[in-house]
Amino acid sequence: MADAAGLISFIASMSGEGNLRVEENLGAGFVRLRISEAERRQAKHDIQHVEDIVIEMLRNARDAGATSVYIATTKEEGVRTLLFFDNGSGVPADMSERIFDARVTSKLETMHMDRWGVHGRGMALFSIRQNAREAVLTTSGDGLGSAFRVVVDLEDLHERADQSSWPQAVKNDEGAYVCSRGPHNIIRAACDFALEERHGCDVYLGTPTEIAATLYAQATAHLDASRLLFLDDTADLPVIDRLGGAVDAADLIQIAAGLGIEISERTAHRIIAGQIAPVRSVAARLLRERDHTRTPASIDLARDRRGLKISKDDLSTFSRSLERDFSKLAERYYLNLAGSPRIRVSRERITVTFDLGQEE
Repeated sequence: MADAAGLISFIASMSGEGNLRVEENLGAGFVRLRISEAERRQAKHDIQHVEDIVIEMLRNARDAGATSVYIATTKEEGVRTLLFFDNGSGVPADMSERIFDARVTSKLETMHMDRWGVHGRGMALFSIRQNAREAVLTTSGDGLGSAFRVVVDLEDLHERADQSSWPQAVKNDEGAYVCSRGPHNIIRAACDFALEERHGCDVYLGTPTEIAATLYAQATAHLDASRLLFLDDTADLPVIDRLGGAVDAADLIQIAAGLGIEISERTAHRIIAGQIAPVRSVAARLLRERDHTRTPASIDLARDRRGLKISKDDLSTFSRSLERDFSKLAERYYLNLAGSPRIRVSRERITVTFDLGQEE
């Protein structure tokens, strides 16, 4: 054993490595790898194509409780960039780097078995980072969903040559829709997952501009204007809703950049004006169904309710002023104001409500 330890020390000194890859020399050419080296080699095996990254990120989002996942992708000079946005449980700030360590998982009791195998071992993000040029959590928050950016050098990790063809959907013997024909490209990976999780998780796929337009359209369709009125920072919103808090094109550009999406001023104006249509979900497009994503009508920017982003201090001052003015009317007609005036902002009006109490 002493000789083995000496041999390991000699190997370390000759290789210049700070951490040994070998835990024990077993003789006859056999060695016992250190856990870290075994994990690194497993990670290299887990991810063999760019499409594997797409599947693993989708599985991660699903297991985090996401019901919607958005994939924005571009390719430039042999580099593939993938952006993932979801409405899952999110990642606490102090875990933003630890989640990329091997065997780190939030699914201690909920390992998931699906058509791609066992998921929940805590190896997916580790494996992706080992195979990518860059893999980072762009923004997240506990309960707010997540945004990831993965950058891949296609010389190191290959992808299908045809990245534009869509598969067809057919029913299998059990009556479930599955993908048929077409290359096993990024689109096919997204389609396979979307059909597998058709009733639990929607997947949207497009360019960064298309995904930005989709996020903006969906957020503005359901966000309550009164919530935006009192919002100090869009970072308090769920990740997939943040673009809906933009007050103008400049604000949209800044919020998008925080998500990892780079857009021009012209593109921002076109998104706000509803000139870039949101994409349909992958399943809706594949099955030729109507999607519930609403395309906003053309917006008059001069009257847009998002321009009425009034600070809390100004609203408080306005409320006190209204209360003082109401007191004159109250004296003349023996009225009693029950609480402070309530102010509500909608698309085309500001409504002030005075709740009246009984005179004692």
